[in-house]
Amino acid sequence: MRRDRRTYFIRRIIDGWNRFYVNRFILPAFDAVGPGIDVSSPRNIEIWGGGITAGAHLHLHASRGNLVRLATWRTGEREGRIDIGDHVLISPGTHIVSSEQITIGSNTMMASGCYISDSDWHDTYDRTAELEKHRPIHIGENVWLGVRVIIGKGVSIGENSIIGAGAVVMTDIPANCIAAGNPARVVRELDPARGFRTRAALFADPDRLEKDMDNLMRYILRENTTVGWLRSVFSPKDTD
Repeated sequence: MRRDRRTYFIRRIIDGWNRFYVNRFILPAFDAVGPGIDVSSPRNIEIWGGGITAGAHLHLHASRGNLVRLATWRTGEREGRIDIGDHVLISPGTHIVSSEQITIGSNTMMASGCYISDSDWHDTYDRTAELEKHRPIHIGENVWLGVRVIIGKGVSIGENSIIGAGAVVMTDIPANCIAAGNPARVVRELDPARGFRTRAALFADPDRLEKDMDNLMRYILRENTTVGWLRSVFSPKDTD
């Protein structure tokens, strides 16, 4: 579709159903989750295993054909953990899978298709066992991961750093820099003295933000009609 043909009323019904689905099936899958969670396409969110926590205003954005997966694995007495800070954005197609510990700092942004795993899941010579091929991952606050970034076991990424699209991160990346490539290397230093405006600024007044977004939705859908929406569903034209 070239545009959203739904009316504001229909959009509100769909949003209400999504909130019900999130409360019934998504929230109970976390050990703990803060207020203000925002989930798009909740049927394409998979949360599996214990030890998964998230802070306030987590944004989980999946889409049809682009599953978001948060999963932990138990091996004997050890169970993986995923700890996500406040105001974190996780985009469609991102998979975060833990055998030990993955920590994601507040205000981190993940573009589509990222893969983060703290384990190789199979030993080099014993392909039937993980053995010791696991080490924790730490992603600092306000990190930005580009499209299809891969982060391997044992990696630490410092605060404010940016990882370029398609990078494969297998060694530590310091704070306040841009890294890119396969394997990822620092290509530019950032100046922390300039300061960073983080995602937290978006949620300084969450009630005002919700009202503004609702008004924006009303404006965007203002010319739509129920008849026009039904026609676009059952008999779409090239203008839809």
